[in-house]
Order: sequence, then C-alpha cells, then structure tokens
Amino acid sequence: MFRRLILPALAALLACQPVAAREVFTRTWVENGVKWTETTVVEVEEAGSERLVGLHQPPARPGLTNKGVANFGPFTVLDDTRAALVAETDSYSPADFQKMLRAYPGIAVLEMADCPGTVDDFANLRLGRMIRARGIATHVPDHGSVRSGAVELFLAGATRSAAPDAAFVVHSWIDENGREPDDFAASDPVNKAYVNYYREMGLTGDNAAAFYALTNSVPHEDVLMLGTADLAKFAALN
Repeated sequence: MFRRLILPALAALLACQPVAAREVFTRTWVENGVKWTETTVVEVEEAGSERLVGLHQPPARPGLTNKGVANFGPFTVLDDTRAALVAETDSYSPADFQKMLRAYPGIAVLEMADCPGTVDDFANLRLGRMIRARGIATHVPDHGSVRSGAVELFLAGATRSAAPDAAFVVHSWIDENGREPDDFAASDPVNKAYVNYYREMGLTGDNAAAFYALTNSVPHEDVLMLGTADLAKFAALN
C-alpha cells in the first residue's frame, strides 16, 4: 500500500544565483524510544541547473553511516568494487562519477543507504544513463531511504535490489519558474523525457508511463512513500 507523508513547508525558494546557496532546517523528536531527525534543504540553483528536486526530505534513518576510502562529489568509494551515493546530485555529478571510475574502474555496485535527491534533474538523468552504460548494479540495504531524484538513479542499475524495508520517496519535479509536470502537455518533450528514460532503464512502455504518472500524483511540496514491493510493480528487482 502506498503511504503518503506530508512535510511542512519550512522555507521559500530563493532566486536563482550563479553560485549555489543552501539553507538547512532541522527538527528532532523521539518516537517509541528512537530519535528521529527531519531535515529540509532549500537549494538555490547552480549555474546550468534546470530542475529543483528533492528539497523536502523525510526523517533520516538512524544507524546509517558512510565510511569509505575516497570521495568524489556525492559518491564515497567503499572498496575496489563498491561505491555509495551519500548526498544529493548536482550539475557536477556526472563528471564526479567519471573521475571515480577512472580511479576505481572495478566498481560494480552502487549502494544507496540514504539518498536525498538532486538539484539538477537533467544532469541526474545523464548520470543514470552513465550508471546503466557501465553495467553497475544498484542496491538499497536494510533501512535504506532513496528519495526524489535518487529513485531515477536506483532504476538505472543494470540489476536492482533492495531490502524489504527500504523506502522510496517520490514527488513531482519543479522547474526554475515554479512549473510542475501538469503545467505541460503529456506529449511535451519535458514530460516525454522521463517516460523515455524509464523505458531505457528497462521498464515496459506501460509501466514507464504508469510510474511517471504515480510520481506526479503528488505536488513537489508533498511526497509519496513507496515500499520495495510497491516499486517492484513497475521495475524488475532482484
């Protein structure tokens, strides 16, 4: 069953500037003896960014740590065959990914334990195609949380696997003018780009269209939480 989580609007987007800026708002509470932290990040687009996605994040999962041997932008190298996505992607992330693979060409798995999304959707889709082209698998471990634009990167895996309790959070994208998918015709190239991407990642035509419609069933300021079984209705998981 789909679970809907509504997060409070804590800040308004700032005007686009050449240099990226960020405001972070955090609240913490205890529920059933577990300490939870909810973080909302407001990004100002970097030069070249064309989408703002993943600004509202659900509670961070406790007990998740990211230890590695090297860092490349949002990626942390865990060992010679595994890397982890540990932060939001941006317009520089495709180049960061290339640098990582030049230094560690044996990486075969991208782990996604706590992934907030992206501040540049178009660069994010390019990154997803690069992951698929390299034949890299994607994996969400126990208690993992993959949110917003990071879901596109999970779908990019040559093979995809996720723990039964993994969480996937989706919502509509929003552009620099405040427009969302419903402001464009279904046949508009901006909407077709996502459906085509999902098909490239192995979803059937019907499933690609249905999954895109599902992500757009909630506005950008809201989120829809999916479980592993929910996502498996649209994309094959191992």
